[in-house]
Amino acid sequence: MPAPSGPPSPTRPPATGRKPDPGAAVLTDAFRHSPVHTVAVCLFGVAGAAVALALPAVLGHTLDLLLDSAPGVGAALMLSAVLLVADVLLDALVALAGGVTTARSTAWLRRRGIGHLLSLAPHRAADRFTAGDLVTRLTGNAAEAGTAPTTAATGLAAVLTPVGALVALAVTDVWLAAVFLAGLPLLTRLLRTFAQGSSDCVRRYQRVQAEIASRLVEALGGARTIAAAGTGARERARVLAPLPELDAHGRLMWQVYGRAVVGSSILVPLLTTVVLAVGGLRLAHGALTVGELLAASRYAALTAALGGVTGQLNALVRGRAAARRTAELLALPQVR
Repeated sequence: MPAPSGPPSPTRPPATGRKPDPGAAVLTDAFRHSPVHTVAVCLFGVAGAAVALALPAVLGHTLDLLLDSAPGVGAALMLSAVLLVADVLLDALVALAGGVTTARSTAWLRRRGIGHLLSLAPHRAADRFTAGDLVTRLTGNAAEAGTAPTTAATGLAAVLTPVGALVALAVTDVWLAAVFLAGLPLLTRLLRTFAQGSSDCVRRYQRVQAEIASRLVEALGGARTIAAAGTGARERARVLAPLPELDAHGRLMWQVYGRAVVGSSILVPLLTTVVLAVGGLRLAHGALTVGELLAASRYAALTAALGGVTGQLNALVRGRAAARRTAELLALPQVR
C-alpha cells in the first residue's frame, strides 16, 4: 500500500528578485526625523507654486482692464501687488525652512552614524572600512544625503508649477498648449536619460573618493615613519594613484549633467519661442487679447521650467547614492 501522504508543504511566495534599497530606508528615517520642517517646506513650495500660477492670469486681466479703461482697475492692481509680494515671501520661506531641514537631517545622520560606529566591536568596522572611508561616509556622504528631504519636499512644487502652467496655457488657448505638447516627449526623454546615466557615475565617483581619503588617512597616521624613511614622494604617489580614475568618473558625471542642461537649454527656449510666435498669430487674428497673450507668455515660461527638474533629479541621485554608503555602515551588527 502506498504510504499515507503527510501534510502539504507550505508554499513559498514567489521571489520578486528585487532587494530592498538600504539607501531608501535611511532617507525615509531622515524624513521621519524632521517631519514638521519637511512638511513646512512642501507646503511653502506648493503655496508658492499656486501663487506663481495665479499671477499671470491676474496680470493679463489687469492689462486688459487698463487698455479698455474698464472699472475695477484699482482692485486688479492691488491683487497683482499682493500676489507679487506673496511670491517673494514664499520663496524666502522655502529657502529658510529648506536650510533648517537640511541642517537637521545632516546632523542627525552624522550622529546616528557615529553612534552606531561606537557600538560596534573594535575590529568590525576596521575589517570592512578604512579610517578614511569612514570619515568620508560620516562627513561628505552624510551632507549629501541630508539634502534629500528638502529636495524631495521642493520637488512637488517643481513639478506642480510646469504641469499647472501647461493646464492654464490650455485654458488660455488650446492651440498654444498643443504646440508646447508637441515638443514635450523630447524633454521627457532627456530627463529620463539623465536620471539613468547619472546614478552610476555618482556611485563610482564616491567610491574612488573614499579610497583616496583612506590612503591619505593612512599616510597621516604614519607621517613620522614616512619622514624618517624619506619616502614622502612614494607615499604621495600612492595616495594620488586613484586620482586619474576619479578624474574620469568626475568628467563623465559632469558630461552627463552638461548634456542634459545643454539639451534642456536649447529645447526649452525653442518651445517657448514657438508658443509666442503662434500666440502672436492668434492675437493678429483676434483670437487672443493682449492680456491673454501676456498670460500665455508667462505660462509658457513656467511650463518650460520643467527643464529645471534636471537639477532636482541630480540632487536626488547624489543624495540617494550617499545614503547607500551611509546605510552600509549602519548595516554592521552591534555588540549585544
